[in-house]
Amino acid sequence: MTAVEVKELRKEFPILSEQVHGKPLIYLDNAASSQKPLQVIDAEAQYYCHNHSNVHRGVHQMSQRATEAFEQAREKARVFLNARETAELIFTKGCTDAINTVAHGFGQTLSKGDEVLISHLEHHSNIVPWQMACQRSGATLKVIPMKADGTLDWSEELLTEATRIVAVNHVSNALGTINPVERIIADAHAKGAQVLIDGAQSGPHMAIDVQALDADYYCLSGHKVYGPTGIGVLYGKLDRLKELPPYQGGGDMIKEVRFEGTTYAEPPFKFEAGTPNIAGAVALGAAFDFMASVGVERIARHEESLRKMGEEALMGIDGLKIYGTAENKASVISFLIGSNHPYDTGVLLDQMGIAIRTGHHCTQPIMDYYDIPGTARASFAAYNTEEEVLKFVDGVKRVAQMLQ
Repeated sequence: MTAVEVKELRKEFPILSEQVHGKPLIYLDNAASSQKPLQVIDAEAQYYCHNHSNVHRGVHQMSQRATEAFEQAREKARVFLNARETAELIFTKGCTDAINTVAHGFGQTLSKGDEVLISHLEHHSNIVPWQMACQRSGATLKVIPMKADGTLDWSEELLTEATRIVAVNHVSNALGTINPVERIIADAHAKGAQVLIDGAQSGPHMAIDVQALDADYYCLSGHKVYGPTGIGVLYGKLDRLKELPPYQGGGDMIKEVRFEGTTYAEPPFKFEAGTPNIAGAVALGAAFDFMASVGVERIARHEESLRKMGEEALMGIDGLKIYGTAENKASVISFLIGSNHPYDTGVLLDQMGIAIRTGHHCTQPIMDYYDIPGTARASFAAYNTEEEVLKFVDGVKRVAQMLQ
């Protein structure tokens, strides 16, 4: 995107005109959560002002309108992920909820002697649910090792006849590494194992085609793709979803309830117990519209340009080290300045109006691998500019001087 196009795009994001400590906000914490364009904000307000009612349960017009808006959002999710049909798309609270849905249900099919394979690069939300599933079932949790550059040390030999499922992220939130998920999926399927891909960090930065990937499960978080918080999407192949036990019970996920027993509804409703986040789903649909209008590939090229520009400039700062140097990366720069704690870097940059993320990024095993407490992480989105990158680099230079 050109500088003029980005400038026009920024007008759609009201929060970008905010000031922090008396300085214009430079928001570089997009891997944690992206900001929201007016069409997303307006979609949620429009729903509450004109269409609010419960879905799937009423014959009155308001309920019909709410149901139509909700299901239109599901169709937009289908298009965004290129799923075969809307029955394969479940609305969740986000990726954590989606992974727990699969881990809890799939965990009921595990037993002693089975193996679950995850990677060293996982967010805690793709570690803890599988630990819990293995603890309940007696299955064994195995880990794909990582290399010093932040890539996975993948080998099909990690798969055995006992491997039941592989759960890996598409993109590392801590290091930006884009993992070879196509190869992992193909190798796992050749061994008869299923695969879940955590797409929290890939959804905002690349076009996703779940049919081409052939993953059994794929999840997205709405708040990372310019949508609202508390909403996400779990894709599952329809035959997998029919086999998967539901995570929660309650209203709207049943076909028939008797005290003697209950029969469940067909997917996706089988996994959507209770009143869903209707407004969040509608606004998420608007976020998908926004990304389509800008162009996911255009966004990716713009962000890649900003990342490379930032990395090249930061490398000239004495004592600064970048963590995650994979050739294939998304728009994340994780770094430390000498032996200084990342919190110090984050606090000082905040005083300059620059928002970054500091800490272990819910990836403590990665930080343990490097023997560090955490990193400072800058991450870019469609609305960030080259000028902001330059100001960020200048800010880091000032911090380095202050922390000498």
